[in-house]
Amino acid sequence: MKASQFLISTLKEAPADAEVASHKLMMRAGMIKKLGAGIYTYMPMGLRVIRKVEAIVREEMNRAGSVELSMPVIQPAELWQETGRFTTNGPELLRIKDRHDRDYVVQPTSEEVITDIARQEIKSYKQLPKNLYQIQTKFRDERRPRFGLMRGREFTMKDAYSFDRDPDSAKASYQIMASAYRKIFDRFGLTYRAVAADSGAIGGDLSEEFQVIAATGEDAIIYCPTSDYAANIEKAEALAPTGPRGAATQALTKTPTPGTATCDDVARLLNVPLSATVKSLVLATDAKDDKGNVTKTQVWLLLLRGDHEMNEVKVGKLEGLADFRFATVAEIDTHFGCKPGYLGPVGMKQPLKMVADREVAVMSNWICGANAEDFHMTGVNWGRDLPEPDQVADIRNVVAGDQSPDGKGVLAIERGIEVGHVFYLGTKYSKAMNATFLDVNGKPQFMEMGCYGIGITRLPAAAIEQNHDDKGIIWPDALAPFTVVLCPISPDRFSDVKAAADTLYADLLAAGVDVMLDDRCERPGAMFADWELIGVPHRVTIGDRALKEGMVEYQHRRDSAATKVAVGDIAALIRSKLVA
Repeated sequence: MKASQFLISTLKEAPADAEVASHKLMMRAGMIKKLGAGIYTYMPMGLRVIRKVEAIVREEMNRAGSVELSMPVIQPAELWQETGRFTTNGPELLRIKDRHDRDYVVQPTSEEVITDIARQEIKSYKQLPKNLYQIQTKFRDERRPRFGLMRGREFTMKDAYSFDRDPDSAKASYQIMASAYRKIFDRFGLTYRAVAADSGAIGGDLSEEFQVIAATGEDAIIYCPTSDYAANIEKAEALAPTGPRGAATQALTKTPTPGTATCDDVARLLNVPLSATVKSLVLATDAKDDKGNVTKTQVWLLLLRGDHEMNEVKVGKLEGLADFRFATVAEIDTHFGCKPGYLGPVGMKQPLKMVADREVAVMSNWICGANAEDFHMTGVNWGRDLPEPDQVADIRNVVAGDQSPDGKGVLAIERGIEVGHVFYLGTKYSKAMNATFLDVNGKPQFMEMGCYGIGITRLPAAAIEQNHDDKGIIWPDALAPFTVVLCPISPDRFSDVKAAADTLYADLLAAGVDVMLDDRCERPGAMFADWELIGVPHRVTIGDRALKEGMVEYQHRRDSAATKVAVGDIAALIRSKLVA
């Protein structure tokens, strides 16, 4: 491609609403243009990157035995009503009506549609396994779209779905997809981790996220540097402390703590470690009748060490707490007779259900709220001062330095951007939609399913967050809009420069290299700034002075300076670097 034929629309400054590096740089490099909140036009330069992502994904999915199809963006609500997701999904699911007042959704994902296809097409165990995928537009009506393509409303996703006859074969299909994903992300040339994950709203009990490592990532990735253990913050287990609970050596005392409504304040006032304090979190769950009316409310007290944070996903998996909410001020007053900030499990007004984190369950002589403003209880001990908790569970986020669950070291934390996710769903959707097949015994069985997603348009943004500097983007070869750019200096003034550039351009095209020839006759500084901003990894500069010596200049986007290369050797050098 020649620059004079292409649409290059770089900007000196990023728009004011661009917050993160990828958003700023994609806007400045002319890769995307904002049309509305969370909705972008993919400009030619950005679309080339997206097409390269798609090509790698498509090749590896096909190689893994998945078959491509394309499902509608607009889907009838009836399918979503079968699974209940038409009502249970929040406002992120965009619901629309047609001229006949029929309900539809703009797809955020396609479990319902693919399951409907499977129940129509798959009748016998002889047709299994099957794996189908699409690369298609999705829409999620984010409350606060931000960060450009990182959290937009309209986006492109690759979603695949597997169908199997039993759990063992479904898990085998899952492993094939998990392996294909590793090949895909290896080919992208990005630093990533595959981490154990919670399945979230999609459901299932086996799940991995693929996270691109970046300091600006929204997700905390937990890993053990001395083993293969890795999980996201929601999934990572905090092991129970070793050793017995310490003896009670302090008297229970109601201690004045004026103006100290947080554990941090209390620890500073009393000159104790924050780990000696216990925080009280009050939750509630509501039982409802068939009409959605609340028939009974249960209040819960969760106890965590003062330096730890509650893990809402873990809490939601505890028996009785699946649909918890935070208690109201009135509910707190009824059970504690005190405002938040001074709550504790000693001397409550009404009984409730108490859950202690594993760490708190083995603590002795600890500090908590006294259920009286400006007072805390010190020297609190289980058994002597309050009954044992109703339940002991892992309900906290792990922290750096915790023991790894695999017993092979301690945990560390880094930030990541989720760009892929694989789930084993089981029969969650096939049961809801009565998707069955006749097994070898002639009896109907529900299909076992898996689903597998990659954020096609999110991935370039994640790649930029990992690969950029103060000049602009630094693309890996596999993702760059153009792999090589040729920069002739004043070709309108020097015929030898134009001839050498045209010859090298033709040679690289013939060799299958994705090359851009910048024939705009721009000043060198402006031309170089454009391509450094856009992030093309390999640049060849062709100037009259160097040509007189039989040389051109080669520079990788990460190199601090250019290297002179003989004109006759430059094509071979480029090819060797691309192969490497």
